[in-house]
Amino acid sequence: MTLQEEKKRYSDEELKEFQEIIQNKLQASRNELAYIKDTLSRKNDSGTDNTGAATKLMEDVDTNEREQMSQTAARLQKFITQLESALIRIKNGTYGICIDTGKLIPKERLRAVPHTQQTIEAKLRR
Repeated sequence: MTLQEEKKRYSDEELKEFQEIIQNKLQASRNELAYIKDTLSRKNDSGTDNTGAATKLMEDVDTNEREQMSQTAARLQKFITQLESALIRIKNGTYGICIDTGKLIPKERLRAVPHTQQTIEAKLRR
């Protein structure tokens, strides 16, 4: 490869580094999602034998908290899917290549956002 040629893809060694980053984030995200799902299922099991205004207030707080946890779970599920897709792109040789420009996404960006499919410039243009 001459100095004039632009690198078209990352080496197997570089891809291995990204794969490890992705797998670590995937494991942490799966653990967090399992914890949230477990917490939500336990909250749904709580009995509602109490009556009165204080109980109504607690139910409202509980409902808001449950809603926030459900939203967090949905975001985590989306993130997990994106990470799994990134692992597939590593296997098929398209990882780290911007879907808009065809250029390599800088390593610093991939380390920070390993599931990205765009250079920062391409993302900002959207």
